[in-house]
Amino acid sequence: MTNTLDPTDSATVEFLHIGGPTVRFHYGNLTWLTDPTFDAPGTYSSGLVTLHKLTGPAIAVVEVGPVDVVLLSHDQHVDNLDHAGREFLPTVDRVLSTPDAAERIAGVEGLRNWESLTIGEVTVTGVPALHGPEGAEVLSGVVTGFVLQAAGWPTLYVSGDNASVDLVEQIVARMGRIDIALLFVGAANVERYGDTDITLNGRTALRAAQILGDAVIIPVHGEGWHHFSETLDYLSRNFELAGHGDQLAMPTAGELLQVKGR
Repeated sequence: MTNTLDPTDSATVEFLHIGGPTVRFHYGNLTWLTDPTFDAPGTYSSGLVTLHKLTGPAIAVVEVGPVDVVLLSHDQHVDNLDHAGREFLPTVDRVLSTPDAAERIAGVEGLRNWESLTIGEVTVTGVPALHGPEGAEVLSGVVTGFVLQAAGWPTLYVSGDNASVDLVEQIVARMGRIDIALLFVGAANVERYGDTDITLNGRTALRAAQILGDAVIIPVHGEGWHHFSETLDYLSRNFELAGHGDQLAMPTAGELLQVKGR
């Protein structure tokens, strides 16, 4: 699919970063939510990996309000879908995720890579994501990203837990211009692949931003958990030193952020 949107005539998208990967935004006259996580801080052990949540959500789940669509990058990791997030899913009309997630969770609709569907006036396309190095699906599982397009709205890319810059390049080549990119960052590392991070870090996020041209970059999922190995300050400094500081729109959890595509 090619993006034919005129970026000079696009609506403003209102984002609310709730914490971690969880962002509510209004787009195409619908309300969307990414990766629902609403649990309090705590420790989660799967038997293979133990994760430590350090900070809770900026707002309680009861304050989120009605949501039309959840974009769930994957369901197998608690930092992307926790206990309260799972309880939240049945309250939403549409939940889009991976085909694997659709097999595991009732009511979830699976999107294959490059598959599109229309909700209201919005076309949603599933795009590839890789949660670690090549072959990571064996241990980390399958994850997905999303591209949203609608007439009169900036094209929006939600990366999900993607660590691959090459995939970002493929997405731009196939989808066309991206106006706003919600990038999951933080250099997540649970030592499953040694020193190789399983999400974008300060260096790879900058390379992704360069590929995304003049898209506004909103970095999320870079704080609140012990397994994030880099700070958002480090990411910001990388962008500033490379001359891309004005490309960043840094969200503050619990505060509205309004962004218009360039």
